Amino acid sequence: MKHNHSIGTNTWSTLLLILFLIITGCINEQQNQESSDSNSLSNSYRYDYKIGVALNHSQVAGEIPQATPLIRQHFNSITPENLLKWERVHPNPDEYNFTPVDTFVEFGEENEMFIIGHTLIWHSQVPDWVFETENGEAIGRDELLQRMRNHIQTVAGRYQGRIDGWDVVNEAALDEGGMRESKWYQLVGEDYVQKAFEYADEAAPGAELYYNDYNLWIPEKRETVIALVKNLQENNIRIDGVGMQAHLKIDTPSVEMMEESISAFSELGLKVMITELDIDLLPREEDVDIELPEDGPVPEALNPFTEYLPDSMHQELANRYSALFELFQKHSDKIERVTFWGLNDRQSWLNNFPIRDRTNYPLLFGREFEAKPAYEAVMEVAKD
Repeated sequence: MKHNHSIGTNTWSTLLLILFLIITGCINEQQNQESSDSNSLSNSYRYDYKIGVALNHSQVAGEIPQATPLIRQHFNSITPENLLKWERVHPNPDEYNFTPVDTFVEFGEENEMFIIGHTLIWHSQVPDWVFETENGEAIGRDELLQRMRNHIQTVAGRYQGRIDGWDVVNEAALDEGGMRESKWYQLVGEDYVQKAFEYADEAAPGAELYYNDYNLWIPEKRETVIALVKNLQENNIRIDGVGMQAHLKIDTPSVEMMEESISAFSELGLKVMITELDIDLLPREEDVDIELPEDGPVPEALNPFTEYLPDSMHQELANRYSALFELFQKHSDKIERVTFWGLNDRQSWLNNFPIRDRTNYPLLFGREFEAKPAYEAVMEVAKD
């Protein structure tokens, strides 16, 4: 008896249809991915490093309707701009203010983002009571260390397994080299940094632990931080990365200076993060021959773009961001994350620093959340 192994016409038609649908589906999926990439910072750089943004409470709480979709579209990591600084989260000895932080962490979890805790130990935005006895006198070393440990255990411990990385110590070094003589340094000693990392490792063993600082492209400051990191490593104290704050000006520092530090910190076996990225377009007092009045509006020479940013300045900003991201791409094997310090120009801290009530344009998105030429320039680098 013969068996007919041939496949009927209907079966072939069905198989061809299935194959057609599979191929079409793959093409559509690829096209959708390409379309998504072309409109998303984080998707465009997904094979290189995370793209982060610093947020405030109003942005994560949904109080600004335009903010939420923009955050979701472009960023896969978030940092709290102020919510986790000591004066906000632990204003009084027996008082913790976790509600805004809970909202921030929940927002990150809902959107599957890499969540940063900023910052556990810093010399600024710390209430006076932390360093004082009830009589207002300077506290002793052991008691201050106990307060540090309690704070870190309580704050980092609360978010164990939820916050992915912590800026454990922030800005402990001086630009000219050497350690900043903060109250932490004065009352505990230089090993306060070591203690902070020890306590953070105890409280959040699953989170990455970072040292974070600005102007790390200055050689003297870089060498101080390298020595600090090596001291931690030699004492078997865990540190996973260094955050290079990038509060830049339109013409300084050079990308070559930044490149030297990226390489130097990577050679220590550390992850490198570009943190707090923004570009100040406004002149400082030292840049112009004019004094800032005690009262009244800021002089035009110090606040030249109150109505709009000229096209020429938009192009300068775009060129600066393009050069920076070309550098980051060159070292994408070393860089884990690039975090912008703010979502849009209107809410940038640089409108009030170092001079209050100015109009600055330091970010990729403008005052009405519109994409600027600088955004297009950064996206173009990803395509290249």
